[in-house]
Amino acid sequence: MNKRTLFPILILLAAGTALAQGGYDLVIRNGRVIDGSGNPWYAAEVGIRDGRIAAIGRLCDTGGCGAKREIDAHGMIVSPGFIDVHTHSESGIRKVPTADNYIFDGVTSVITGNCGGSELDLGKFFAELRQTGISINLGSLIGHNTVRSAVLGAEQRDPTADEQARMESLVEQAMLQGAVGFSTGLIYIPGTYAKTPEVVALARVAAKLGGIYASHIRNEGNDEQGGVFQAIEEAIQVGREAGIPVEISHFKVAGKQLWGKSSRTLDIVEKARASGLDVTVDQYPYTASSTNLGVLVPSWVHAGGREKFQLRLADPAQRQRIVREAKQVIYSRSGFKRMDYAVVARCEWDPTLEGKTISQINREKGRKPNLEAEIGTIMEMLGQGGASMVYYSMNEEDVERILRYPYTMIGSDGGVIEFGKGVPHPRSYGTNSRVLGRYVRERGTIRLEEAVRKMTSLPAQRFHLVERGLIRPGMYADLVVFDPKTVADRATFEKPHAPAAGIPFVLVNGVVVVEDGKHSGARPGRILTGPAAR
Repeated sequence: MNKRTLFPILILLAAGTALAQGGYDLVIRNGRVIDGSGNPWYAAEVGIRDGRIAAIGRLCDTGGCGAKREIDAHGMIVSPGFIDVHTHSESGIRKVPTADNYIFDGVTSVITGNCGGSELDLGKFFAELRQTGISINLGSLIGHNTVRSAVLGAEQRDPTADEQARMESLVEQAMLQGAVGFSTGLIYIPGTYAKTPEVVALARVAAKLGGIYASHIRNEGNDEQGGVFQAIEEAIQVGREAGIPVEISHFKVAGKQLWGKSSRTLDIVEKARASGLDVTVDQYPYTASSTNLGVLVPSWVHAGGREKFQLRLADPAQRQRIVREAKQVIYSRSGFKRMDYAVVARCEWDPTLEGKTISQINREKGRKPNLEAEIGTIMEMLGQGGASMVYYSMNEEDVERILRYPYTMIGSDGGVIEFGKGVPHPRSYGTNSRVLGRYVRERGTIRLEEAVRKMTSLPAQRFHLVERGLIRPGMYADLVVFDPKTVADRATFEKPHAPAAGIPFVLVNGVVVVEDGKHSGARPGRILTGPAAR
């Protein structure tokens, strides 16, 4: 063996001896390690020093681990912290920087700015969060709707060449400030007014700076234009023409007439991957979605903003047209002929409506029990400020089929929640624990190691979080200790404000944030920036 070969081996042996001597800030012992790769669990101690994983293996002898502190994980799993790739956390993280609802669900990192909505000045947003401190790590996409609104407002038209250039400049600015990619919400105003070439040009800017394209596609239901199938094809087209990896948000088939068709939607994704396009999906494990009330009426009604919306409602001819087209929108997206599948989650202007269906609200107003009258109630509510809604429009078979797909990540599509406020979708409290409790332990839909992979290394790889998502020496010590026998979501649609159970310890950057099921108040979270800002 020559000296050039021997020298690095001696360095590694010396490092190993130093680690064996202890000196850890914390050691987690007696647990079963699921490292995030999808490999089987193994027994090992995990040593942490200076916020990172220092060593894994048999670190403790009969005299102890030589650590300042130890956590006994007997009978429990030690895994990487969960990474929620799809959140809407901009406003919530300001109000609740401790992000309790996510932390108690084992989430140590979130990606916000999804569905086309984000902060416009990400540099300012990130600086604010660094100043106040946060308990979780946070990265953000730059949203198409945000950018388009800044340049075109709510106008329903194509951008001029100058306006397109200004939008591209805003996307570039955000990427340089740290955005991890570019998102669209093509079902929302004003993104719904954009044609595919506009989106491709903006995605191309993000691609040049190492970002990904995450899309709430144009349709998740069915209509005469091809519905969800055509919408998936559009996302793939954007990825192919812009040369950018594609992430299809909260992948689902919505509406009774599409139940069971997830095999077809997944086949479209698989064919795109076979052709060489890097495309993946994310999912929340529920049969109900959540979004705003405005999606129930045709998009042209919202063009030009609130004032023009009110004028259209006041015009009898236009109101009649709105009712007629809204019937088509509702039925094509849901397959239901009444609005008893739609529940108010949050209503700022009248909290007494929260938890009620549109059908129920309509009846309480003394109106006829039919869809036309319910659409009138919807328009009245929109005129007063709208509401956040929960829509029961999916089925369990499709949820499980999508969950089994190897390239599906887990994302709540929720946000940081003020405890006790409104009747939000329970996914903000229990997405990850629901996967582990219901779909791993109770139903056996996927293996435990595979579930952890979908929550950790897969999203870390997808969003270029190169030092997170795996239990490896040198990685940041974002870790979760959970009991596989008791971990469960406790939040329900009726009583959503309930933290997850069975997750006694959560560490973020080596700091214990949840200890024995209680939040420590620590705020060790960091801003996760994209490749262009590193």
